[in-house]
Amino acid sequence: MILHGLLGSSRNWQTAGRDLAARYHVLAIDLRNHGCSPHAAEMDYEVLVNDVSEFLDAHALPRVTLLGHSLGGKVAMRLACRQPERVGQLVVVDIAPRAYSSAAHRVEFEAMAAIDLARLASRAAAEQQLEAKVPDWAMRKFLATNLEHTAEGRWRWLVNLPVLTASLPGLEADSLAPTDRFAGPTLFVVGGRSGYVREEDGPAMLRHFPQARIDTLPQAGHNPHIDARVDFVARLFSALP
Repeated sequence: MILHGLLGSSRNWQTAGRDLAARYHVLAIDLRNHGCSPHAAEMDYEVLVNDVSEFLDAHALPRVTLLGHSLGGKVAMRLACRQPERVGQLVVVDIAPRAYSSAAHRVEFEAMAAIDLARLASRAAAEQQLEAKVPDWAMRKFLATNLEHTAEGRWRWLVNLPVLTASLPGLEADSLAPTDRFAGPTLFVVGGRSGYVREEDGPAMLRHFPQARIDTLPQAGHNPHIDARVDFVARLFSALP
């Protein structure tokens, strides 16, 4: 089971998911307030973990290999620690068990909120409007994937932008308590060019996940499943049963 990152969706994992499906039955879901999942006023790690647990129950999946990227990785770590019987193996992609604070996230959210959807002509026009505050081309493309053209000919955000914006401080916090532990097999996959996981994060990883292995993909940024997909999938095939 794959959990995507903040402002992402299961669509971000379609290509890597197809690769992984050569060996596994792969499920990639949209977290609440993302993708095609319902919008909801509550947005914290407790409800996110409950959502995933309820999905497992609904699909009669008592135990899975759980892979989480970024925000999804923080959800996956918490679920593994709080419901270890449900997780056979844990894979955490380019995130560490600690708090994060990013001014860039706030700027990106502000830039998205500033777009007048009622007057928006195209996704390309949205990317142009984002350019002033979001200089990175790839990030603008990523943010614009959250725009959907409705049957009525209007544009809307797939993500629940107001709730995500209000929830950002809580989502940036550490999803784990000091006593949280998961004793099962754990793989941290780190993008060597990302900066999201630092050398000093190692002790916390091992404290919460005593069986943790850390595998770095030197050529990858924050999205190893995209930046170095072939190598990423090969590492998972070699690490997982």
